[in-house]
Amino acid sequence: MEAVAKLKNVPMSGRKMRLVVDLIRGKALNEALNILKFTNKEASEWLEKLLLSAAANWEVKSGNSPEDFGLFVKEIYADEATVLKRFRPAPHGRAHRIRKRQCHVTLVVTNKVALEESVEA
Repeated sequence: MEAVAKLKNVPMSGRKMRLVVDLIRGKALNEALNILKFTNKEASEWLEKLLLSAAANWEVKSGNSPEDFGLFVKEIYADEATVLKRFRPAPHGRAHRIRKRQCHVTLVVTNKVALEESVEA
């Protein structure tokens, strides 16, 4: 069973977000949360909330506690979103463009222990 959580329009470039996303891809839920807690990047705060949301989604969907079923991050990726374009005054009456980038993050968690086996036991 899989659960999905999406985070849209994060005010951060996809390139900065991918630095942290690559750290937790394929990791167990508790291990990924520990990595995010001790990573000194702004993206880790956003991803920690997203990971907890995905675990809660899995819990609601399956009706079981996530600790007992070995949840892990199956897929996670950060895509570019819309770019807000602004202008800053420059010398000699010109203007320099400022691009405020955003990204979308999609996270899929699944369990290693099958639900059917644990329900029968």
